[in-house]
Amino acid sequence: WRKLAQLITALENAQVASNGKAVDPAFNKLVEAVRKEALNHKVPVLGITGTGGAGKSSLTDELVRRMRLDQGDALRIAVISIDPSRRKSGGALLGDRIRMNAISPWSAGKNTVKDKNDSGQRVFMRSLATRDFGSEISAALPDVLAATKCAGFDLIIVETSGIGQGDAAIVPHVDIPMYVMTPEFGAASQLEKIDMLDFAEFVAINKFDRKGASDALRDVAKQVQRNKEAWTTPIEDMPVFGTMAARFNDDGVTALYQALKGRLGELGLHLKDGLLPLVKVRHSTNQTPIVPAARTRYLAEISDTVRGYKKRARTQAKLAREIQQLLAAADMLEIDKPGRAKAAEAARDLAKQREEGMGATERKLLTQWPAMQTAYAGDEYVVKIRDKEIRTALTTKSLSGTTIRKVSLPQYEDHGEILKWLMLDNVPGSYPYTAGTFAFKRENEDPTRMFAGEGDPFRTNRRFKLVSQGMDAKRLSTAFDSVTLYGNDPDLRPDIYGKVGNSGVNVATLDDMKVLYDGFDLCNPTTSVSMTINGPAPSILAMFMNTAIDQNIDKFKTDNGREPTETETAKIKEWVLQNVRGTVQADILKEDQGQNTCLFSTEFSLKVMGDIAEYFVHNQVRNFYSVSISGYHIAEAGANPISQLAFTLSNGFTFVEAYLARGMHIDDFAPNLSFFFSNGMDPEYTVMGRVARRIWAVAMKEKYGANER
Repeated sequence: WRKLAQLITALENAQVASNGKAVDPAFNKLVEAVRKEALNHKVPVLGITGTGGAGKSSLTDELVRRMRLDQGDALRIAVISIDPSRRKSGGALLGDRIRMNAISPWSAGKNTVKDKNDSGQRVFMRSLATRDFGSEISAALPDVLAATKCAGFDLIIVETSGIGQGDAAIVPHVDIPMYVMTPEFGAASQLEKIDMLDFAEFVAINKFDRKGASDALRDVAKQVQRNKEAWTTPIEDMPVFGTMAARFNDDGVTALYQALKGRLGELGLHLKDGLLPLVKVRHSTNQTPIVPAARTRYLAEISDTVRGYKKRARTQAKLAREIQQLLAAADMLEIDKPGRAKAAEAARDLAKQREEGMGATERKLLTQWPAMQTAYAGDEYVVKIRDKEIRTALTTKSLSGTTIRKVSLPQYEDHGEILKWLMLDNVPGSYPYTAGTFAFKRENEDPTRMFAGEGDPFRTNRRFKLVSQGMDAKRLSTAFDSVTLYGNDPDLRPDIYGKVGNSGVNVATLDDMKVLYDGFDLCNPTTSVSMTINGPAPSILAMFMNTAIDQNIDKFKTDNGREPTETETAKIKEWVLQNVRGTVQADILKEDQGQNTCLFSTEFSLKVMGDIAEYFVHNQVRNFYSVSISGYHIAEAGANPISQLAFTLSNGFTFVEAYLARGMHIDDFAPNLSFFFSNGMDPEYTVMGRVARRIWAVAMKEKYGANER
């Protein structure tokens, strides 16, 4: 294949050097020989063309994947992908290859046909630039196809660059033209202008989850029926398919592949019956998006909710101020102007009118203000829970001996300012939690993050024991190596071998996980484990939970001298899930935006995240965070404090909408969400936490109706 690649490069360069005629007579002779030899090789050529951004590369990759799976990886396939050259700079991105996930060698398995000398290479891919040809194809394409046919491939796929309505340059060069489009083509009359609908043997309406896709399928099928004058053929039988190439195992793509398979057989490609099960649809059936179409404006709605809350705070504050002023004026009139009783009464009537505009919550806040002042004025804050009093010191001393209050209330006397402060700031631990989630900070534990991750689990376990030595609380923060982060097992492959245990611990099995946390009681209330893992988070989390369960089963065996019964095992598992503490990062949206340890499609990963959240709800996992919504890594990718906060909160709200769409209740899953922000020298960092807490709290309460927890 290296020699084929070199020949293709020479063919491209020859076209540019002399407008299609090579200067070197020997090379010209070689090209003629290749063209002549190609006539003896009957290799079907599939041409895939369509508008820019329609998903041609993703669809090509999915079709290649199905061919390999269905035919036991027995076919040799060549993919020629053409990208446009920019007229001004002359450069071409050649970026279609980044969509190709199914072209690398596969390991031998039950669906593969290989011998011991087989390298596993089944798919050859080459990118071409259009150069200055002024078309969606390269001038060298005919000769490139001839050379590829001579190389012994079973099937050749040509993917063009994006085209316009009147373009169909690919048709003369291929046996099967395929047109890829999206549902957003405008009015149905626009279909009359699309030249490829006259020539395409197959039409794929990709991104079928978009609005109006079903109508688009019908309209395109009718247009194809008119173009082919196939009046006796039902439009349901037209070769038009609805696909979602970005979705794993999409049945619409499978339907397209099945139809294509029959046509390839007619052209002489020897195909087996196949290993993939047949589908009886012509479009994607599971079109349920992660966030329902009716909820696509959720971020705008949240913005409106937060702005509306602030507007209400200002309006209520104005009413409170006017009520106070009117009542004060009435009192002064009664005292200083006894003869002005009617004026005083009118002032009280005005105050009463404004009181009617005050909300019950706002009136309650003002009523409780004197009691709050009293509660925070002493040396101790006293909370009564049942018959027990919990006392918290309200002051601390500086190194200079100055007494400093932990919570200092504003010295406002104006009711408007008091109410506005209570609604927008308030004391720590009170809605909207601007000043803090909890009323007071913990005093009986040093805030120590015991971070470790290097080498194998044995080495990292020793490090954990060292950094936690002498500490009552074990706060273990685990860093995994890049091999684990990308979901690979340790291997002798050079790009894996050199990274095993580098800048993180390597964990590939349940036994590794047990070694990693050996000696730590994972269900102790003072033990929590944080795991910085995203793509493979479901597998790593499952290993961790099973490690905690097995720990307690082993403890039962030691204490009782026997194996637990099935009922006892189930109770142990239930107790562990309800008591284990920690956090798994598992933020796939952040990975998509900033770090890229994405093993699966974002849609599939979000579905699995929802599976985890649902499992946590059903098993009452209350002390473990199912996701750490991370702004830290977004900042590492270059975000400033403001954009970091915006992306992180929007990701958090996306998780909320996705989980709500699955039927979960906000109060059940939201307590298992956590956030992780960075810090820095920018002034915005000093208020980032305040802003994040206020926005989140207001949205949770006012928009989603969540409870305090």
